[in-house]
Amino acid sequence: MTPEDLAWLERFRRYLSTERRCSPHTVLSYLRDLGSLVSHCDRAGVIRWADLDTVQVRIFAARLHGAGLSPRSIQRHLSAVRSFYDFLLREARAAGPGGSEGIAGLCVNPAHAVRAPKAARRLPETLDADQMARLLAIAEDSPMALRDRAIMELLYSSGLRLAEITGLDVSDLDLGDRTVRVLGKGRKERAVPVGRIALGVLGRWLEQRKQWVKPDERALFTGRSGRRLGRRMIEKRVAYWARRQGLPQHVYPHLFRHSFASHLLESGAELRGVQELLGHADISTTQIYTHLDFQHLARIYDATHPRARRRS
Repeated sequence: MTPEDLAWLERFRRYLSTERRCSPHTVLSYLRDLGSLVSHCDRAGVIRWADLDTVQVRIFAARLHGAGLSPRSIQRHLSAVRSFYDFLLREARAAGPGGSEGIAGLCVNPAHAVRAPKAARRLPETLDADQMARLLAIAEDSPMALRDRAIMELLYSSGLRLAEITGLDVSDLDLGDRTVRVLGKGRKERAVPVGRIALGVLGRWLEQRKQWVKPDERALFTGRSGRRLGRRMIEKRVAYWARRQGLPQHVYPHLFRHSFASHLLESGAELRGVQELLGHADISTTQIYTHLDFQHLARIYDATHPRARRRS
């Protein structure tokens, strides 16, 4: 790769950080995957981004597969290449007919027609109702314990994503209307019901919160410093309480969302309704939970039907 072409990687990094406002972890992942593409181009004798074609991208994906990468990892690499070339095409159009240094002549995204091997879709992990009740049976004997229980009750009650709960302001919670307003993926806003038990714990937390924060602090969940609680701290607190409450498996915030959806379907909720509550753009994303629901019904059948009971 020429120095001029490699310089576009730094421009892409700035674009991800400033315009798309990606997290540092996401930016690092993009650049690491594009580094693999640069190595492939060096071996293949491709010295300009405009020279990379669909055939070479397919060879790149095949080499990743041959190196033992999983279909999901190959999908991630190809996604990084597609995003990078979308950025290059945008810059080439902005530069006019002559293109721009290092991308003159670029007119198509060579990765758009390339697909990774199909990955087997893993069923999401969940906690059953008894495990969830055990986890949430936290004694509110300190402000931190009260806050942590309020976070986990809301995660389970409303099926929120971790990013959604860290972004909540006090004004997003309506105790009277029993709803919470969240900003989901694609900056799509939705209102989600909040259950009775979660409402009670959240009300007690709001009273305690006044002693922790300054009047102008908007964040619903804060640390001892009075500032908004971050993703990593919530992950640590959830894992801490899972150990403290004696759950044997690893527990993480998204597990509450999986359990929320699974328990609704087990209780007879309609798939479209669960899709709306989760904020899924495509119902196929929600349908993965129907497999969990079928497993639940199959266990009930095996345990109760006279002709299906397994002999001990």
